[in-house]
Amino acid sequence: MKVGLFIPCYIDQFYPQVGVATLQLLERHGCSVHFPVDQTCCGQPMANSGFASAGKGCDQNFARQFRDCDHIVAPSGSCVLHIKEHLKDASDPEGSAHIRRHIYELTEFLTDILQIETLGARFPHRVGLHNSCHGQRGLHISSMSERMLPSFSKPARLLSMVEGLEVVMPVRVDECCGFGGTFSVFEEAVSVRMGRDRIEEHAANDIEYITGVDTSCLMHLEGLLRRQGSPVRTIHIAEILNSVS
Repeated sequence: MKVGLFIPCYIDQFYPQVGVATLQLLERHGCSVHFPVDQTCCGQPMANSGFASAGKGCDQNFARQFRDCDHIVAPSGSCVLHIKEHLKDASDPEGSAHIRRHIYELTEFLTDILQIETLGARFPHRVGLHNSCHGQRGLHISSMSERMLPSFSKPARLLSMVEGLEVVMPVRVDECCGFGGTFSVFEEAVSVRMGRDRIEEHAANDIEYITGVDTSCLMHLEGLLRRQGSPVRTIHIAEILNSVS
């Protein structure tokens, strides 16, 4: 199985350790990982700002880089959802359709495709889990509290396999952190207030770390935590799942 590794641009530039952890985790579980060196932005920032047509080149390049992969995996729910819903390369419609059907956020790939039952990871810390909106409401990697359906969480299930780790959920288990991509730029005050609310609920649980599937959300929370001088740190779930004992 040839697995294409898609590393979003902000992870590549600011959190390369998340990309490394994702690669090591996939290889440790038997995947033959292909990393196209010419990959670039998926086009989500343009689309979110109302300039989807400006992302045509991103679509063409993405399709060219990943169309030969059996599956594509990324440690970012928002970028994966963008590709699933918007990727369109007129010069290769079949390749684009294949990518849309076979691209996965990391935890859903580990759960649904590899069907991981054991990780061999150890992370002896008290950790708060943040449910990112794109992953939860778009990719459905966890249940939504307002719906009267059985509760589930693919990230939480994987974290339960990590030795020594204690997962603690905030009171409002699926409240938005306020990042929202360009929303945090155009509505800075609202974004900051929402982020502070998230941090207050997590801090009330006496946690050491906040984790999640989207580095963008964690980056937003990290900035607020630093400004508050909080000892709480953020860490992507890939780094925890790759913490081999």
